[in-house]
Amino acid sequence: MEEIGIIKRIEGIFATVSIPKKSACEGCSLGICKPDSQFMEIKALNPVNANIGQKVKIVMKPYTYLKGSLIVYGIPALALITGAVLGKEVISLYFARLDPDIVSAITGFIAFAISFIVIKLWSSRAEKKVEVSPVIEEIIE
Repeated sequence: MEEIGIIKRIEGIFATVSIPKKSACEGCSLGICKPDSQFMEIKALNPVNANIGQKVKIVMKPYTYLKGSLIVYGIPALALITGAVLGKEVISLYFARLDPDIVSAITGFIAFAISFIVIKLWSSRAEKKVEVSPVIEEIIE
């Protein structure tokens, strides 16, 4: 995945780059962008020593992009299904007065919500890792 953007800030080996939003950004639920803005900011490694105001090409490894997509979409779906099945088959035995389908729905949504908390904690730690960060590949004149 390649993007073109303009450097807004430099922070050590990282640069904050402003890139135009794509149509895919409209459905994003991560909330890292300003919804009214036409641009979003991402942190990228700056091995080419680009300066503020320069136009740059940013590259994200396909593996990192795929892994992130799998985590953001796959884990919550798996948590919802697993929570629902466990709720119906195991937890509903402890709540005999309640309908097993209600218990299933509640535990499914609880597992779903917990998965988002886990993903948020993981992503805040992962964004600090150099090996998963986008990289500024070149300065565009």
